[in-house]
Amino acid sequence: MSTSTIGAVHPTAVKQVEQRVRALCERYAQKLPFHGWHHVSFVRDKATEFAHLNGSDVSVVETAALVHDVNYLVRRNSTAAAGSGLRRTILTDAHISPEVTNWIDALVDEAEMRTRHRDISLEAQALSDADTLFKALPVTPVVLAHKYLAENGVTLRELANKIVGEQRNVHDEGFYFYSPEAAANYSRWATANLELWQCIKESLDDPTVERLLTAVGP
Repeated sequence: MSTSTIGAVHPTAVKQVEQRVRALCERYAQKLPFHGWHHVSFVRDKATEFAHLNGSDVSVVETAALVHDVNYLVRRNSTAAAGSGLRRTILTDAHISPEVTNWIDALVDEAEMRTRHRDISLEAQALSDADTLFKALPVTPVVLAHKYLAENGVTLRELANKIVGEQRNVHDEGFYFYSPEAAANYSRWATANLELWQCIKESLDDPTVERLLTAVGP
């Protein structure tokens, strides 16, 4: 799909998708302490901002942001692809065409941190930068990391390995953020966040730290 397409998703359809996703997030809020509506709305707002900056289809990016994490409603600790069926149902129910539905479903996968590369589409870049920024926020490890652990049933070691394993290479290779504006404004946060998680990863190999965490419990 050409990124020159303007307004591929009608505003009414975007609103319908927003209402459906928000209702799901609120209904299953206890299952989504990390990837709930607070996360979705943040990513939607920043993805829309980045789409305006890079000239991609804002309506497609906004819609993709709204449905990018519905996989967590389908299966705990899953990849974006696990949400494809629910994502397509939400888009189809909003009367979004099959062609655009395919586009949105594909770009959600394209933007995913674990598989993204330097040359993803402009729409995927806008979505990726917004989702990546949420990960890099200085407040995320302090306020939200424990909610990720609870939501996905993973250990602190597993989360540290995931963050460092998925994010270190894209950071070091220079495309942690695609938007020059995002890179200029948030790269310092990203670097500090990765260094923190690298330190957490290393600390968990210290038997004294392990005993401390066992003592304090989950």
